Amino acid sequence: MTTEKRNALGRGLSALLNDSENVYTNKSNLSQGTEVASLGSVNDIKLSEIEVNPFQPRTDFDEQALAELADSIKLQGLIQPITVRRLNAHSYQLISGERRLRASKLAGLTQVPAYIRTADDQQMLEMALIENIQRENLNAIEVAISFQRMIEECSLKQEELGDRVSKNRSTVTNYLRLLKLPPAIQASIRDGQISMGHAKALITIEDPSKQIYIHQHIIKHGLSVRKTEDMVREMHKAPVKKDGKQPAVSFQIQKIQDDLASKFSTRVKLKMGSQGKGIIEIPFLSENDLSRILEMLDW
Repeated sequence: MTTEKRNALGRGLSALLNDSENVYTNKSNLSQGTEVASLGSVNDIKLSEIEVNPFQPRTDFDEQALAELADSIKLQGLIQPITVRRLNAHSYQLISGERRLRASKLAGLTQVPAYIRTADDQQMLEMALIENIQRENLNAIEVAISFQRMIEECSLKQEELGDRVSKNRSTVTNYLRLLKLPPAIQASIRDGQISMGHAKALITIEDPSKQIYIHQHIIKHGLSVRKTEDMVREMHKAPVKKDGKQPAVSFQIQKIQDDLASKFSTRVKLKMGSQGKGIIEIPFLSENDLSRILEMLDW
């Protein structure tokens, strides 16, 4: 990748588009296949002549939101043009604006306004990924996948990627780490069942089975991010032997302890000896907190 292209990426999607060499500016020029180097013109193109972007990183589109946009387009028309590249005299490929394109089809339009630009496959990929990452309603897994694709397919380091999308390295790293979570948890992030905050807490657990357990606990009990962090923190804790080694905590004991902590909304410690005897500690923060716990125990 050349230095000029890297600089363009650093300035964002608009810079990439402006750096494209040729722009087709009006219908008469289009019909004659004439290329005019003038930026900013918009042309009406038949929907039947536009094919989708094969590099589009986004796979999920909210059907209700698309229907609402289609209704708006029926009344107002498509206000924001899509961007395409010309393949031949009557064939174009979408660069950005697939959501608008889909909604326009739902609205029954036969043609849409579009910026027509030239771009090679590498530029197409970069434009699609950057535009996608900048969307406000993109879920965290889609962002993570886009980051991963930019690193792998555009040969970028994490620092360089951060510069391209105006994110610091730690933010980029946090997104990429989501892709190491079990598929079930990734699906919950994608579907909005758990937040990025929940996911960041789960990432700190190395055992996938424990990740799944806490994930299910979050869904079942509607845990907040803070309570999830507390639960994870307690899971990391274990009594220290004199030799400094951390003994393995029974998963069953950990589960009981976590269930009690969730029930009483406070940290609960469960200690069990080798003969099955033990104690349960339920700390309280004030007299009112104690009264709350005693009431839950029907005291």
